[in-house]
Amino acid sequence: MKKVLFCNLIALALVAGAVKANAQAAPNYFIGKWSVLLKGLPQGDARLKFNIVDSVGHLKGVMIDTTSNTETPLTNIEQENDKVTLYFTAQGYDVNLVLNKKDDDHATGSLMGMFDAVADRIKP
Repeated sequence: MKKVLFCNLIALALVAGAVKANAQAAPNYFIGKWSVLLKGLPQGDARLKFNIVDSVGHLKGVMIDTTSNTETPLTNIEQENDKVTLYFTAQGYDVNLVLNKKDDDHATGSLMGMFDAVADRIKP
């Protein structure tokens, strides 16, 4: 009886390990290149591009200013389920951009909680 119980516990542990391994294999939704339209800024609407990559289990990335073609590293990225917050410096200010998953290739959100943002995945 003890052997049967022991075998069942081992089988349960193996199944739990396999489920955890499969859950980690799913790609992160926000990894890739994104084109973000920021609406209603004081200088007018602006378009930025973001390139987000996975660096040893942590998200890293850069913001690309489409007018000057300069890259600014993201200072921090926080992710919760279908939401990501990107932190970066723009025009000398520390700002954040929150994006929420809308569908496979689109996200919506806001810059600093004040300006609407619409993001589209850039496909290769």
